[in-house]
Amino acid sequence: MEDEAKRPSLYGAQLWRQVRHELLNFPIGLAGFVVTVVTVTTGLGLAVTVIGLPLLAFGLSACRQFGWLARARARADLGSAIGEPPALVPARAGLAGRVVAGLSNGLSWRSALYCVALFPWGVLSFALTLVLLVVGWPVLPWAMRAMALVSRLLVEGLLSPGALAERVRELEDDRGAVVDTAAADLRRIERDLHDGAQARLVALAMDLGLAKEKLTEDPAAAAHMVDAAHGEVKLALQELRDLARGIHPAVLTDRGLDAALSSVAARCTLPGGVKVHVELGGERPDSAVEGIAYFTVSELLTNASKHSGARTASVEVWRQDDRLMLMVQDDGRGGAQVRPGGGLAGLAERAESVDGVFVVESPAGGPTSVAVELPWRTRAGRS
Repeated sequence: MEDEAKRPSLYGAQLWRQVRHELLNFPIGLAGFVVTVVTVTTGLGLAVTVIGLPLLAFGLSACRQFGWLARARARADLGSAIGEPPALVPARAGLAGRVVAGLSNGLSWRSALYCVALFPWGVLSFALTLVLLVVGWPVLPWAMRAMALVSRLLVEGLLSPGALAERVRELEDDRGAVVDTAAADLRRIERDLHDGAQARLVALAMDLGLAKEKLTEDPAAAAHMVDAAHGEVKLALQELRDLARGIHPAVLTDRGLDAALSSVAARCTLPGGVKVHVELGGERPDSAVEGIAYFTVSELLTNASKHSGARTASVEVWRQDDRLMLMVQDDGRGGAQVRPGGGLAGLAERAESVDGVFVVESPAGGPTSVAVELPWRTRAGRS
């Protein structure tokens, strides 16, 4: 009895959304059909005149608005996940640019075809829905599901943005994430230079100036100050090396991921150390992918040593077909999550910027496992 109570009613809200959708197909389809026939056919007929092509472009633009309405109705009434296409941006300013953009856009023509196709389907679905509401209650839910499926297929088949448009939007989002990450890295480098090496070098210049003044008056004190300045030079050089390693380590460029990740593991402060296993068959992926892999592992090990309470960690890197696979695990307390604006979110965005995958499994109490999959894109001459 409890299962039956929880089961959704055949005559629930979903049914009435489908009924609403099919009833509105007729008036909306009629309006779309009239607009399309009048503007598009007239524009085609007058294409040899000055007003023909602008009128045709205007008609296609109106069809795109009907398409926008159809996608919104499909999402609200039919449970469709259809997305919106990117805005139509003319390649050049002015009326001519807008006309060319409208006429060369495939979705505009598919929207016109949808407006034409919706009219006969709208008449049929409207009539069937009215009949079912009056005399067909026993079969109404199943009939509405079938008509709703046809309506959804019509929208998704003709008005979907298309794989290319979706890919363009994904790339634009990824590009924005990469730009934000690069800006954050530049700010970090600037801050590290200002607060670290630059401040140390300024102090060093002042100490050497004082030592120069004391050179004739108190050679012993001057020698002591020069010796202290020598130590400051060593510290400044070490800070600059660390900073350069954070930008792109020389060992990664010269010797690849195995040596670079072993160096990262050696610097990690986990009490039990880090085990590294890299199996790439003597080949190397694209340099950009190598950099993402290196910084991802480096950041994950830093997080493990600072926040997880882990004693040990492991890093595995291998090639699987045309993908570079990473697995970083630690025995810490767990609970790591990819939160917007967090460090893990930034690593996920870096991976996704090259069509990669970033997955975190970190139950409370641990352990934490982070799997990363990146494209290989072997360098020319190394395949």
